[in-house]
Amino acid sequence: MRKWFPFSLIIALMILVIAYGCQKSDLAKEGKSGMAANTTQNQNLKIATFAGGCFWCSESDFEKISGVARVTSGYTGGKKENPTYEEVSSGVTGHVEAIQVYYDPEKVSYEKLLEVFWRHIDPTDSGGQFVDRGPQYASAIFYHDEEQKQAAEKSKKELGKSGKFAKPIVTPILKFTRFYDAEEYHQDYYKKNPLRYTYYRQGSGRDRFLEKVWGKEKMDNKSAAGDQYKKSDDATLRKKLTPLQYEVTQHEGTEPAFRNEYWNTKREGIYVDIVSGEPLFSSKDKYDSGTGWPSFTKPLEPGNIVEKDDYKLFAKRTEVRSKHGDSHLGHVFPDGPAPTGLRYCMNSAALRFIPKEDLEKAGYAHYLMLFAEKK
Repeated sequence: MRKWFPFSLIIALMILVIAYGCQKSDLAKEGKSGMAANTTQNQNLKIATFAGGCFWCSESDFEKISGVARVTSGYTGGKKENPTYEEVSSGVTGHVEAIQVYYDPEKVSYEKLLEVFWRHIDPTDSGGQFVDRGPQYASAIFYHDEEQKQAAEKSKKELGKSGKFAKPIVTPILKFTRFYDAEEYHQDYYKKNPLRYTYYRQGSGRDRFLEKVWGKEKMDNKSAAGDQYKKSDDATLRKKLTPLQYEVTQHEGTEPAFRNEYWNTKREGIYVDIVSGEPLFSSKDKYDSGTGWPSFTKPLEPGNIVEKDDYKLFAKRTEVRSKHGDSHLGHVFPDGPAPTGLRYCMNSAALRFIPKEDLEKAGYAHYLMLFAEKK
């Protein structure tokens, strides 16, 4: 079983253990044998296999990376066929909790996946990962071919020379043999059980460790996926955008108040840049400012927001633009409600709304947790 830390979460643990035990008895199924091939039904996809401790966390981290089609939790590195979770977690089968990452090499490189992997584990710990102790939680890279092996060895060597860790890098690089899918209730656990997952992750110490080691350099999954948000050339934009959208985003135009698409939208979801698709705002932070334009108290992704001084109306204002698309979005004013006191006054024409039920289909599945029901 996974351990909890710190002790302030003991009460939550007792509740979750009871619920988890009931769920496990109902849902536990025999693991399925995974394929060892480097391609799937989609011949453009390749497979990377990593062990980074708790596979709930690893799956969650890698599914947020642009170019990753899907991630499967499972077991690898042992000799017993079709091991169960109970057998693996006992530490006697030789397997480790691991994930298989199905990725499009034209969108994300194996080297980039290695970078994501290193920045989400403790590569100096040979006895497990964070609160989860035992060989079944040890980190490892399993290479599928010589190219992956060489890339992994080079990446490990560079990490060792970086000076980020005072201790030696002990994560082994091993030849891939066979992968067994974990039971169905483990797949996408962070989506199916967002509250339990959040309690576990916060208590595990993983994110506190990563923040301490990497700080501002920490790859936060979304920044790792940032290169997917690109601005098209002008000819393409003119074809893609309506005249109003083009005027607003490219020439700092302003749409009419109360006569725009999202000023009164109350549905749950996120708002992305109409040009690049980068996430900008959430309905959770939207409010009725009475101005006739969609207004928000804060950005969903501050890293995708650029603020600039604007003197066009002979008075200083703060323009808001998107980082990757360089789209003019609107302005931010210091007259908003608590808790920020800010009003991000945006143009609907610069935004595209994605309702929560379409987030996964549109490639923004990791934002579903924002709208999970709290019980």
